[in-house]
Amino acid sequence: MTRMIAKAYRMADAIRAVGVPVVMGGPHVTEEADEALGRNGGPRHADAVALGEADETWPKIVADAARGKLKDIYAPVDAFGQESKPSLKQYPAIRWDKINLDQFNLVPKMAARPLQRIGDGWGTFRIIPVESGRGCPYGCEFCTVTGFFGDSIRFRTNESVVNELLLLKARAKSEGGQIAVFFIDDNFAINIKRTKSLLRDIIAAGAQVHWVAQISANLLRDEELVDLIAASGGKWVFIGMESIDPTNLADVNKGFNKPGEYAAVLERLAQRNVYAITSFIFGMDNDTVGVAERTLKEIRTWPAGLPIFGLLTPLPATPLYKRLEAAGRLTRPKHWQEFIPFAMAHTPLKMTIEEAHAEVRAGWAHAYSPEAMAQAVDSLKDKPLGYRINIFIARMCFRGIYFPQMGPLSWLKLIYQNRRTISTLVKEGFVAWHGRPISPKVNERLGTGVGAT
Repeated sequence: MTRMIAKAYRMADAIRAVGVPVVMGGPHVTEEADEALGRNGGPRHADAVALGEADETWPKIVADAARGKLKDIYAPVDAFGQESKPSLKQYPAIRWDKINLDQFNLVPKMAARPLQRIGDGWGTFRIIPVESGRGCPYGCEFCTVTGFFGDSIRFRTNESVVNELLLLKARAKSEGGQIAVFFIDDNFAINIKRTKSLLRDIIAAGAQVHWVAQISANLLRDEELVDLIAASGGKWVFIGMESIDPTNLADVNKGFNKPGEYAAVLERLAQRNVYAITSFIFGMDNDTVGVAERTLKEIRTWPAGLPIFGLLTPLPATPLYKRLEAAGRLTRPKHWQEFIPFAMAHTPLKMTIEEAHAEVRAGWAHAYSPEAMAQAVDSLKDKPLGYRINIFIARMCFRGIYFPQMGPLSWLKLIYQNRRTISTLVKEGFVAWHGRPISPKVNERLGTGVGAT
């Protein structure tokens, strides 16, 4: 990924320094192969670059590396020199029963022991990446997906995906830990008929685990699809809303998003206890000062979720990059070489760069203030306790995307700021978990919002 390439280069340099060859691949080096190979006047970071999807070229790369004869470039082409896109029908089985899953555990060591006392395996919570398909044909101006995968949308067989979920579910049961799946597809429901078929097969096989996926808002108009998402274990959906301004959406070729439908889409999900991670981009061409508050005003009327805010970023070879470069608006043409989080790389049209930065700060600060945290929890007062704990913990973690909170002192400060909400949740949890008399009504309210089904 472009945002991680500077770090990736540093790691590659360290590995090559001790004599180990490095092969790099992915969207960034596919577009910037000369940069990775040191052909553009900079240092060389890789011995070889795998362009595009490397499923079929990887065996050749490994064989050449074993013989000490790596080539600079490996391109996925057929016998006629045409780009080849691999089928996912013969997808290799991933040995999740053998892999060390600690790398996917999100529970900090300092929190593991207290959470273990809750029971139900809360000492670990692992989010496992699973691919069910590739590609998205929409071609949003700022996105690298269509350029990398092309317009060829491909899927694994339902049986292959179901078997993988069953394996993960069995692993979670045997170890007693909490587990969830993140479907890494660029647009999980891009083919609604196929997605419904997959979800039905997951349900029929009893392969439900709680899962997260990226799905466009326009695809979530389908009531049956949302029913199946909930029944198959779907708990969170990432939705790239980007803007509440139709002009902005049209400018970046995302006019299929309809801001007037956002509230209905989120309500449709929430009615089934599925919630949204809603992504917004500031610094678009029609944005002006105050865009954060205008966006937050809408968010406050929606069901509780996890809003995130970023800045319009021109990634290499995207239509957005080419347009801004042609207009002379790029301020840091190679911004990825010195990555600065939440920093513009071009000049907005109707704001200054500093004003755009301030809007992102305002979005994060207000959406994740103690007051906003409390409001989100309180909005779920008619839901089981687990859902309120879920939204609160998720918001505490998501806040860290923008605000540094890596050390114990940062967490202690955050806990203190949210002490009233924490106290309310702990008191109700204490009543349930320590066996005090509980009325049938309260008993019904206790439930869970995440984990293996």
